[in-house]
Amino acid sequence: MALVRWEPFREFEMEPFREFGSLQREMNRLFDSLSPRTGGNGGMAFVPAAELQETPEAIHLKLEVPGMEAKDLDVQVTSEAVAISGERKSETKTEEKGVTRSEFRYGSFRRVIPLPTRIQHENVQANYQNGVLTLTLPKAEEEKNKVVKVNIG
Repeated sequence: MALVRWEPFREFEMEPFREFGSLQREMNRLFDSLSPRTGGNGGMAFVPAAELQETPEAIHLKLEVPGMEAKDLDVQVTSEAVAISGERKSETKTEEKGVTRSEFRYGSFRRVIPLPTRIQHENVQANYQNGVLTLTLPKAEEEKNKVVKVNIG
């Protein structure tokens, strides 16, 4: 028995299958244009990842915004939600063997995150370090001591 290497794209070169190769390239192009990007390619905005953790005293929110500086971020807090927006503008240049390569990344985002409980929006603490924005949102006093009576059927 001889081993034969299967090359699926080679089959597309045959006349009846040529249209499938073209269709596959068009579908790949379509999915590439719809996928979210973390740069600014094609004018698409990026959506930073967020992590929300609740403790008895506060809500802790972390947001990944690499490549940005604290001055590029705008954080607005109400007692029920956090709105974070920013704009990324970065450029990297490398030179190797007399060839300069330059890459630009632009993009803006706005994300509104509803909070599971009311907070003291006047006492929010923020820290930005290594591309991670961390917010500590202390809970409102009435939420900390809130007791709900449950009626049993």
